Amino acid sequence: MANLLELSGVDVRYGGIRAVRGVSLAVAEGEMVCLIGANGAGKTTTLKAIAGLVPTAAGSIRYAGDAIAGVRPFALVRRRLALVPEGRGVFGALTVAENLAMGAYVRDDVNGIAEDRERMLGLFPRLKERFDQTAGTLSGGEQQMLAIARALMSRPRLLLLDEPSMGLAPLIVEKIFEIVVAVARQGVTVLLVEQNALLALNICQRAYVMESGEITLSGPAAELRDDPKVRAAYLGE
Repeated sequence: MANLLELSGVDVRYGGIRAVRGVSLAVAEGEMVCLIGANGAGKTTTLKAIAGLVPTAAGSIRYAGDAIAGVRPFALVRRRLALVPEGRGVFGALTVAENLAMGAYVRDDVNGIAEDRERMLGLFPRLKERFDQTAGTLSGGEQQMLAIARALMSRPRLLLLDEPSMGLAPLIVEKIFEIVVAVARQGVTVLLVEQNALLALNICQRAYVMESGEITLSGPAAELRDDPKVRAAYLGE
C-alpha cells in the first residue's frame, strides 16, 4: 500500500529550541497510525508542521506524493488534509450549524455539503439536538464531537487528530473513538496523537513513540502495547 504521508528528517524550531528533531514517519493510504509520548515530546508540533501551522527548519513532508512544507493551511484543506486541533478550537460565538458550514468552506457542491451535514448529525446525534446553539455553550465532549464533525465536512483524505480524549469523561471518550474507528473504516486515513496510549494502541494498526522531539520506537501497535518499556513508561505498569 502506498504511503499517503511521509516525513523525512523533519526539524521544527521555536527560537533556539529544537522542538522536533529529525522525525521520520509514514502513514499508508487507509491506515490508522498513532503517535504517543509524554507531554512536551513534540507530538502536537509534528501535527502542526504537517498541517502547515508551523514552519519546518529541515527535512521534507510529502502528502499524496507532493512536497507540502511551506504550503498554507487553507491550501492543504483544499487538498483534503484536515486537522482536529488540541483543545478543539471550535468557533465559540458561532452555532453548531455555522461551525459545520465552516468545515465545508473549501467546497461548492451544495447538495454534497447538505448530505454530509446530515451524515454528521447522524454520526453525532448530540449535535443535532444542539444544532442552533452556539458552540461556546456546549460541553467539552460536545465541542470535541463538533471539532471532528467540522473537520469531516471537508471530506478529508487524511485526518490529523490531536489529543481527542483530553479532559473528557471515559464514556464520552469511548463514543468519540467508536466514531473515529468507523470513519477510518470508511477509508479516511488517520494520524492520531493521543495521551491515552492504551486506547490509541488498541485501535491503531501501527504506532510511533516520541521522546524529547525524536522518534524512539515504532512498529505494529500490538507489539508496542506488549513492549516492557512502553508498558512501564506509558501504560502505568
